[in-house]
Amino acid sequence: MAKITKQEALDYHKYPRPGKIAVEPTKPYSSQTDLALAYSPGVAYPCEEIKAHPADVYDYTGKGNLVAVISNCTAVLGLGDIGPEAGKPVMEGKALLFKIFAGLDCFDIEVAEKDPARFVEVVKAIAPTFGGINLEDIKAPECFEIERRLKAECDIPVMHDDQHGTAIISAAGLLNALEIQGKKIDEIRLVVNGAGAAAVSCTRLYVALGVKPENVVMCDSKGVIRSNRPNLSDQKREFATDRDISTLEEAMQDADVFLGLSVKDVVTPQMLLSMAANPIVFALANPDPEIDYELALKTRPDAIVATGRSDYPNQINNVLGFPYIFRGALDCGATEINEAMKLGAVRAIAALAKEPVPPVVNAAYADDGNGGRLTFGRFYILPKPLDPRLLTTVSPAVARAAAESGVARRPITDWAAYDERLHHLMGVDNKMLRRIHDEARSAAHKRVVFGESNTDNTLRAAVAAKADGICIPILLGNEEMIRKRADRLGLDLTGIEIVNPRHDREAPRRERYADLLARKLQRRGMTRAVAIDRMYDRNYFGMMMVETGDADAFISGTYSSCGQNHDIAREVIGVRDSFGSFAALHIVNTRRGVYFLADTAINAHMTDDTLYDIARLARETAEYFAHEPVMAMVSSSNFGSSEEREATMVARVVNRLQREFPELPVDGEMQIQNALNTKLRDSNFPFTRLNGRQVNTLVFPNLTAAHSSYRLLLEMGIADAIGPIQIGLKKPVHFVNVDTPVRDIINVVAVAVINASFSR
Repeated sequence: MAKITKQEALDYHKYPRPGKIAVEPTKPYSSQTDLALAYSPGVAYPCEEIKAHPADVYDYTGKGNLVAVISNCTAVLGLGDIGPEAGKPVMEGKALLFKIFAGLDCFDIEVAEKDPARFVEVVKAIAPTFGGINLEDIKAPECFEIERRLKAECDIPVMHDDQHGTAIISAAGLLNALEIQGKKIDEIRLVVNGAGAAAVSCTRLYVALGVKPENVVMCDSKGVIRSNRPNLSDQKREFATDRDISTLEEAMQDADVFLGLSVKDVVTPQMLLSMAANPIVFALANPDPEIDYELALKTRPDAIVATGRSDYPNQINNVLGFPYIFRGALDCGATEINEAMKLGAVRAIAALAKEPVPPVVNAAYADDGNGGRLTFGRFYILPKPLDPRLLTTVSPAVARAAAESGVARRPITDWAAYDERLHHLMGVDNKMLRRIHDEARSAAHKRVVFGESNTDNTLRAAVAAKADGICIPILLGNEEMIRKRADRLGLDLTGIEIVNPRHDREAPRRERYADLLARKLQRRGMTRAVAIDRMYDRNYFGMMMVETGDADAFISGTYSSCGQNHDIAREVIGVRDSFGSFAALHIVNTRRGVYFLADTAINAHMTDDTLYDIARLARETAEYFAHEPVMAMVSSSNFGSSEEREATMVARVVNRLQREFPELPVDGEMQIQNALNTKLRDSNFPFTRLNGRQVNTLVFPNLTAAHSSYRLLLEMGIADAIGPIQIGLKKPVHFVNVDTPVRDIINVVAVAVINASFSR
């Protein structure tokens, strides 16, 4: 991750408008009629309905999708009691996480009240506004009583995430670690260092899962919490031991599991050596754990080690839980978040870690101690925070547990429809774009060559991608011209390599590339002399860098036409085996979800075989980015209503796809409104293979239609897009117009880095 400076952080929170969250309308408001419906007199009708039937508040207002993050800011991160104003940026950040991970609207509320009783009264008074309340950063022991009272006195889900978030995620990790280490939960000896809110909640949940209380030793800053110690709080007394030990060092003797929620470096290698065989070490102090991760593994190679840090395997991260727990709780109208729902979340998270990992997630963490792939084991006991399946796994588990335990006021009955809705939410608010960038950073050290570095936007993008930790850029072009342009733009090129193919200092490299190209294309008329000449072209040179492994990806700068660059890519890199064509795809992120559009840039002349290849590649791409493709083959006609050449071509390709891939939900030819309007399509054409399914992959019969469609969405401000993403070549070569906005070029670079990681 790129180092964050103070000024960058301040600018991020201040510009282009202060803060990180906003409120926006969900209904039309352009006409006088709209306003009359929204407010007076129309608003009176839902008010009367809710007065007569209070539960209707969930039908006529946003309560059912609204969470409050509420704090008195007495225990903010590592900053302590900093007050409600100073704590507001943190609470806004938590609200942002609810929105981007689970599609939940969220208000942050900072309460200037430290007295627990008065704080409870304030929160109770405003609770009718919300569907759920997330308590945050309230110091212990007050947080225990505050949560207990609010859960008892409010009829909506209330959870103090500092307590239960860490408990739920670490419990999921514990279940999997015990399975891997061959230990039974009712036999393990557990040492807990720390006696705050999170430590107490973790221990309670572990006991609920089967840990025997008599096998628990809890320590605080004074040492082992013994039952004969005076003035113990209720929480500490709950886990006090009668054993004749007083220090953490003594407690660690023959322990199976260590859970640390305390301070750095409190655990020594000698303590680890004294633990039982195949120990489990959860050192969760942040930012520095109770024992360094690498030191722990060096000391005990047989250990499973987890920390709170993202730069090591097995991160215990609350974001794996709280957004999805509240999503499930609100969707079923739960009156509380009870133990059954927490345990449902625990088991769902643990089970997900055993499932095959989507390629786009696997690519991001291929170097994460797993020998190239994420598979269930010592270095992968929990899903990654970027795994999009968390939403569709954890939320249903929570909703089911709520129904089974009798706290769901609106139990979900159509689970297939609910699953469809959650898949739809996976695309809300740029989660995919954020995930792609994070995954590219995780796959750092990929060398990306920029072909048109002597243009403003490409140069800005290369420098920004380096600063953001996405890639190691290599700039092709005249060094003097590039440096002059960088000076004019105020860009720092320190540490960035510039290669001029016309004056490459490594002349043997140019000759080596030419020899390889000549041999590759010798049956297509390529001589060595011609190949040498080609190496003065930045596109040939850059693609040969990728072809030979001297670089990992190439960004080809294009102008009004990019056909020549496509031809070069076909010659140098080649089309993947079993395909005759390659294509370009845009991932379009809209308020309705994520859509995959192809072919948006490459094939101007379509044939049956070309369209067939494009459809197959689009399917692969959707699956690569962890979406189940539901594909519509678009045309100007509907299911044979026209005999026009293009329509009949689409129909033939659909028949071929359905015959060869019977499991693939694909149909057509169909007009765009039937592709995107599920209700209309199912009403008019109930026979389709797409019946009841929401399309997310659109394949167009010609380049003009596909290109115009995504550009129209962008220019109208209806969507954001990632692309063009090249699909079908053997190695990552992507084509970006030199006038493309900087952030869009960076998006393509991030995709190229992920491609390079996964295809190595």
